[in-house]
Amino acid sequence: MSIASAINTTKSILSNTATQTATVSTNTSNTNTEDYNRRTAVTTTNPYSGATTVKLERTEDAALLKQTLSAIADDAGQQALLKGLVSLDAAMGGSESSATPSQYLAALVESLDTYATSPSDVTLAAAAVAAAGDLANSLNQQTSAVQGLRVQADSEISTTVDKLNQLLKDFEKVNDKVKEKISRGEDANDALDTREGLVKQISEIVGVTSTVRDGNDMVLYTSGGITLFETVPREVTFDASAALDANTSGNPVYIDGVSLASGKGSSTSASGSLQALLQLRDEVYPTYQDQLDEIARVTMSVFAELDGAGDEIAGLFTTKDGSTVDFNNPDIVSGLAGLITVDSDAQADPTKLRDGNISGVKQNTENAAGFSKLLYGYLAGFEETVDFDGDAGTTTRATLLAYSTDSVGWVQEYRSNASSAAESTSAMQMRAKEAYANATGVNLDEELILLLDIEQSYKAATKLLSTIDEMLSSLMQAAS
Repeated sequence: MSIASAINTTKSILSNTATQTATVSTNTSNTNTEDYNRRTAVTTTNPYSGATTVKLERTEDAALLKQTLSAIADDAGQQALLKGLVSLDAAMGGSESSATPSQYLAALVESLDTYATSPSDVTLAAAAVAAAGDLANSLNQQTSAVQGLRVQADSEISTTVDKLNQLLKDFEKVNDKVKEKISRGEDANDALDTREGLVKQISEIVGVTSTVRDGNDMVLYTSGGITLFETVPREVTFDASAALDANTSGNPVYIDGVSLASGKGSSTSASGSLQALLQLRDEVYPTYQDQLDEIARVTMSVFAELDGAGDEIAGLFTTKDGSTVDFNNPDIVSGLAGLITVDSDAQADPTKLRDGNISGVKQNTENAAGFSKLLYGYLAGFEETVDFDGDAGTTTRATLLAYSTDSVGWVQEYRSNASSAAESTSAMQMRAKEAYANATGVNLDEELILLLDIEQSYKAATKLLSTIDEMLSSLMQAAS
């Protein structure tokens, strides 16, 4: 080896160790930095100067990243669904609450039974009508709460859509930066980290798949195949509703002109929080509302009275707006639970409940104080198996009391199943993130071992430099 060759080799080693040391230092300082992928100084050899660092390579694992993005989206959707179901449970008063319609129905039955044994007692009559008022108020309040939750979900959809649009704009800037740096031959690793972090954030809102084209240009699609980003962000649009009721539907979310589907089931198919919010607004909350409406319809039927032609008409319970209801038809009357109320005549004279002439023809024609036929008939109505609309999501034939209990059970079962599924998706997300971090993140033990190797290379370079110095000194002495 000539002196010139030895000098070039030494220079190359010192340059390499400086770059490698800086890379290890950067890796070590970013050990706990989220979305940071480990850097490796890649070297090559040539016949003149030995090894030369040619680039800093960012550790990647496309398969694990895909799995991580899927796990993030699944967990975000499941957690959003569970949060909404917890809110519904709270609106119902909680699983141990005595304020659900089923509890008020049971209280009404108890009051009726007591009144039927002493039909001449006006105080007991007033208590029964008051219990009916409590039931109506409960159905009204539950309806108001459910529709409030729908409005809240609608508002969250609007906020989430705005966030998604902003993330896509940020993604465009970073994606352009990546392409620019790569085209110039510059280090794009920091930009790649930022871009990957944005993709993870987007996947929390809507499931994402991606492809990388020439120049590291990334294209994003939803898990359902809708284009999210290709050169420029695709527009995500949504018109929020100022108010919602049982008879109105929320507006859809459009991505690139395609309507985004909502999630389905307690172990939701939602990929990302946006689909779960749509599921809550358009499926979960409306289904519970349908059940409330069916409870209101059958309750009106139980207390129906007879008109002059012998046809059934509303008795103890009527509607706030005076609208007529075909309560014997097993079809959902949307919003009825928010309209049901106790007839004002029954409130003014509770004994009309006993006599059957709140709105219909008087049945107690002899004004007998002990007349209890209708009261026992109302009690029998609670035990009668009747038809319910299957679109309400629960049983289609049951007694009113059983149906109201099943309704509460439906919410609790949905929430319980969603909670179990949320535990699974959370564990899957943690494992996926951990596996990806192990593959692409910084391991301090590995960095310290690499640092020891770099130290040995540096020592070799200094030894070679010392030998060159001695050789040059001997050469100068010989020349003089």
